[in-house]
Order: sequence, then C-alpha cells, then structure tokens
Amino acid sequence: MTLYEDLKWRGLIKDVAGEEADLQKILDGAPFSFYWGTDPTADSLHIGHYSSLCMAKRLANAGHHPVLLCGGATGRIGDPRPTAEREIISEETVNKNINGIRAQVQTIVPQAELVDNYEWTKDYTFLNFLRDIGKYINVNYMLDKDIIRRRLETGITFAEFSYMLLQGYDFLHLYQEKKCIMQVAGSDQWGNITTGVDLIRKVVDGTAYAFTMPLILDATGKKFGKSEGNALWLNKEKTAPYAIYQYLINSDDSKVLEYLKVFTFLTKEQIEDIYAQHLAAPEKRIAQKTLAWEIVKDLHGEAEANNAVQVSEKLFAGDFKGLSVNDILTGMKGVPTFKYTEELPLVDVLVNNKMASSKREAREFIKNNAISINGEIVNDETKIITKDMALEGKVIIFRRGKKKYYLAEL
Repeated sequence: MTLYEDLKWRGLIKDVAGEEADLQKILDGAPFSFYWGTDPTADSLHIGHYSSLCMAKRLANAGHHPVLLCGGATGRIGDPRPTAEREIISEETVNKNINGIRAQVQTIVPQAELVDNYEWTKDYTFLNFLRDIGKYINVNYMLDKDIIRRRLETGITFAEFSYMLLQGYDFLHLYQEKKCIMQVAGSDQWGNITTGVDLIRKVVDGTAYAFTMPLILDATGKKFGKSEGNALWLNKEKTAPYAIYQYLINSDDSKVLEYLKVFTFLTKEQIEDIYAQHLAAPEKRIAQKTLAWEIVKDLHGEAEANNAVQVSEKLFAGDFKGLSVNDILTGMKGVPTFKYTEELPLVDVLVNNKMASSKREAREFIKNNAISINGEIVNDETKIITKDMALEGKVIIFRRGKKKYYLAEL
C-alpha cells in the first residue's frame, strides 16, 4: 500500500488544495519537505494535537522531511476562535511554552526540524509587510473564509483578522527558505492554508500543495480529548500516562475503529484483525486496550504503557497494593465521594454515606463479606474507621459487592 493509499484508507485526507491526483503523485514520489504548525498557547501539547503529530510521523517514516513551526509570532496574536478573541499571553510565557513544545516534538517526531516564525517576522516592518504581502490578498477573499464570517456578527479585531496573512506568509517563507512545498493541518485551518498557497503562486509564481485532516470527535460530537474542559496533556508531569490510558480504554465502540486508524501505526491487516476480534467479543474491549497501549507507548515508551496496563488491571480487580493515590483517583474518576472527618463504626459510615439504606442492611452486607476497605474484606461490624487507614493519608476506598466503589476523602 502506498503512502497516499494508506492515508486515504485511514480517512486522513479531507480537503485538498488543487487536484487530488497531483497530491497523490507528490506523496508517493521523491522526498519533499512539508510543514505543520502550532501556536504556543501552553507549555505542552495535548491529546487533541496528537493526530497532527501522527500525520507528521507517517510522512517522515515515508522519507519526507517534517518541519514544525512553533508560532512565536502568531502565538502573540492568536488565531480567530469561533466565539471570542484569545487572551494575549506575555512574551516570557510564549518562550517558555515554545521550549516545552519543542522538547515534546523532538521526542515524538525525532525527524522534525523545529522553526519559530518570530525569527522572520520580528524585524519585518508593518509598511513592508503591507507592501510585500497585504497587496496580494483581497479583503473580500478574507471575508469569505468561514472562520472570519462566523465572527463578523459578534466582532473581530484587526489583529485576529490579520492572522490569516501571517500564516500565509509563513508558508511563503518556508517555501522559499526551507523548500517546503506542502502544508498539512486540521480542517479548521483550511482558510489559512489556502492563503499561503495563493501567496506562493502570486508572489513567486510557485506551486505549493496542501491538505487537511478531518477533526477527530468523540461519540458525543466533542473534540477528541476535550473531556469536560480538562485537556489530557502530553507532558506526563501534567497528565499521568495512566490517565491517558484510562481515557482511551473507555473509547466508545462506535469510534474505536476510527481511532485505531488515525492514532496508531498498526498496519491495515493488524487493525482489521483487532477489530474483528472486537466485534466477536466487544465486552473484552480488545480494540480499546490496543488503542490505549499503542498511544501511551508512542508518547511515553513501552515501560509506561505496560505500567498503565498493570494499574488498570489492579484497579479492575480491586487490588490497590503498590498503586499511588493519583493512579487510584484517576481510575476512579466519577466514583461517589464523601468527606470523612469523624471516626465512626463501619455500620454508621455505610449508612451515613448511603452505601447502605439502614443499619440492618449494613450489617447484612458486612456479614456476607460484601464490604471491603482498601481492597481487604471487612466482616467486623464494630470496626472503627480511623483516619490512619487512609492511603497516603488522603483517601479510604470502600467497595460494596463486586463493582460499587466509594471514596472517603480526608
């Protein structure tokens, strides 16, 4: 299977600048340089960026040269969002964020050449930019772009409006200086990408190529990895590898095949075999487990992926020995939680926190070995639940029956 055929099978090509037949020839032809970019809005990329990193890695593995543009210039402005202007961040924060992102990319896509558009814009005067770039792009053309149209009713600043010209100029600069003939990005960047293609044609009479990837959504239609506003960071100091594993292992059955295609480097044959096993026994979650392991392995290494599996299996079995409280809390996100301040007999704790409807029922649970604390069955109804039972001095884990968990936080 050629690179182009593989990308099409994975559903990774959405919009194409020019003829798709030309794109196919380029992708399957001689090595070329391409770029993709991100603005340094945080000191780490998150799981939503991962599809772009995977795309860069696929092209690099096929022999093409990836250039990552980290937008030290554009990040000082912020690309237009559908609803409101981005908050301006300080230069110190921008530089800190760039360093964090560069370190991650060098680990995940070691073939990448890293550039910063601040280097070629910091000394470019406003008048020269208008003369050299602005005169080639018609305002009506800019107004017709979807992201701009959506903001016209609520208002858009000149800074945001100009972002398209800056990104277009980036493509022109990299075309001239780095021989980048292609740009790859998410479909929400289509207007900015085509501006660059037009500038290259108008300014230097050159031919550039571009395509976008579809935005990856979860089963509810939200952006992949955007769970309740909490980003899953690729920096393991900000998001533990197990947290990413746990998120992925809970992927919806309706989306897991798509995710395997987009986010793993398994072959078509391997993916089809895994999905066939999944369809035969969906309760085993073979596809989800494979997806989670492959992504954590790619981001943090095989040892971290294996550790995430062990943590997951221990939590499922109710075995908390050797697990950190952070791992436990991550694995039990959403479990009923209560504050524990007063040391009481077990029966009272069960009733007061709705683990049992009455003292009689609580005693029945205890008598039938249905209550465990921190993974150990407790059958003494007079047992006092003390604060020193808390794991790492933070939480006590109660289980009723096989699956019903409760957390007591100190």
